[in-house]
Amino acid sequence: MKYRKMLIASISLGLMVFLLAMNGYRQNGEHLASRIAPEIMRFHVRANSDSKKDQELKLQVRDYLLNTIYENLGSSASKSDIKNYILQKKTDLEMLSDTFIEEQGFDYKTTIQVSKQYFPEKTYGDMTFPNGNYEAVTVDIGSGKGHNWWCVLYPPLCFTDAVYAEVPDSSKDTLEHLLAPEDYSELVKGDVKVKFKLLELLGIGA
Repeated sequence: MKYRKMLIASISLGLMVFLLAMNGYRQNGEHLASRIAPEIMRFHVRANSDSKKDQELKLQVRDYLLNTIYENLGSSASKSDIKNYILQKKTDLEMLSDTFIEEQGFDYKTTIQVSKQYFPEKTYGDMTFPNGNYEAVTVDIGSGKGHNWWCVLYPPLCFTDAVYAEVPDSSKDTLEHLLAPEDYSELVKGDVKVKFKLLELLGIGA
């Protein structure tokens, strides 16, 4: 009985430490996000549903819109250029997207907006963007109730397979010039340091 109580107490203590560490991790991420968010534009596409066909369509619409945006603006476009373009061409982009979707055999309509949203932590290549509020271009396909896909529209970090792709040197250079040195360093290494801190707090490892 005594051993059982000690085991329960140990598990409870470990869980408490873990939750506190995770809360601190989340707050650290939000603080970093608040500093870097003014320089970044996210991209968020929500599918009509979680059906296989709707999820495949989501990725097709993603590629179509990204190609359209980047081709029209060019590689030297700033965040404000992208934002102004989306706001000014919103109706045109929705119509183009609707036509593209119809060509794929669906009758969904798209809604495109620019707004602030909360994003979870996300890794792109060797860079990890913290959880927090970011300005984003959001695309809803149909009901927009399906699983979503997100990336960084500015600087350009949108990949088909964002987890394994390498971030272009040009995008890294842009970020390095836009952000404070310590914040840029956190994007590259911050998630590793936090994870080691969590292990330390939990008494795992050397």
